[in-house]
Amino acid sequence: MGIWNFVKSELIDVIEWLDDTGDVLVWRFPDQDHQIKNGAKLTVREGQAAVFVNEGQIADVFKPGLYSLTTQNMPVMTTLQSWKYGFESPFKAEVYFVNTRNFLNRKWGTQNPVMMRDTDLGVVRLRAFGTYGIRVIDPGVFMKEVVGTDGCFTADEIEGQLRSMLVSAFTHMLGESGIAALDLAANYRTIGEKARTDMEPEFQGYGISLVLFVIENISLPPEVEKMLDVRSQMGIVGDMGRFTQFQTAQAIPEAAASGGAGEFMGMGAGIAMGQQMAGAMTAAVAPQPATQPGQTSSAPAAAPGKFCAECGKPAPANAKFCPECGKALQVTCPKCGKAAEPTAKFCEECGTKL
Repeated sequence: MGIWNFVKSELIDVIEWLDDTGDVLVWRFPDQDHQIKNGAKLTVREGQAAVFVNEGQIADVFKPGLYSLTTQNMPVMTTLQSWKYGFESPFKAEVYFVNTRNFLNRKWGTQNPVMMRDTDLGVVRLRAFGTYGIRVIDPGVFMKEVVGTDGCFTADEIEGQLRSMLVSAFTHMLGESGIAALDLAANYRTIGEKARTDMEPEFQGYGISLVLFVIENISLPPEVEKMLDVRSQMGIVGDMGRFTQFQTAQAIPEAAASGGAGEFMGMGAGIAMGQQMAGAMTAAVAPQPATQPGQTSSAPAAAPGKFCAECGKPAPANAKFCPECGKALQVTCPKCGKAAEPTAKFCEECGTKL
């Protein structure tokens, strides 16, 4: 092999990039100090851009297409090299391929709760998370401001900076929106698009476009959500009296099937007693018809009744035994004959032990 053939074999004549990673934003063509051949073929595929850098300075940028590298399609490189007699010799340059497709499903979220003054709940703490998408729209600016000389720049390397920008702008916009916390879910799309529009100029300063900003969830602290659940349940119940009656009716077949009829009867007696007490209190505070001087009311005084502690059934006033189950409702002192309650241990008249 002659010296010229060896030199020709060291020249680069095909420049291209096939991305099989899906996460690389910028990839430097591995020239390994080889020179690029005059008339070399450059293939830039859809979703790519090729950036030529000469001695640290960005020269030509190529959009998708097939190129034969000559002085006609490399004006900046030709100017930098000062080829007086045409582009006849090999040249040295760094070639960077920039991925210009959409990078979607990137994650963002608030590391700390966002303090917000809410019209319904007062001061609340909110957390939010979602996804976003970016795309390189100016490869030259992106190379200058972000990549530098990195030979393999991935989306993960810039994700931290982008996430900080997103959360900061989103927090500011959420505080100014004035939307109540309970109404945020109905405005996710509107808030997300407004945030994307507000943040777009800052992203473009890095040669990037924020193509998508999605809010998946904005949540309150767990303890606040529990309180809201309780308030919602109270709203669903509505009339407590009717709800209690409904629960009682639902419990009858269950109690009968489980053999707990006695316990259910006791519960029913308690409910009946509560209803009667409520009725008595209502009657006590109800206004009575006025009587003229010297007149007396003709309404008879109501005699208080009793309830059997055994079966819960109501018993007539002054009854000594329950008419339903026969349990003693009163006991008599063996010494003085004074009536006493069944649970009394001593006569309140003479002190005799019952």
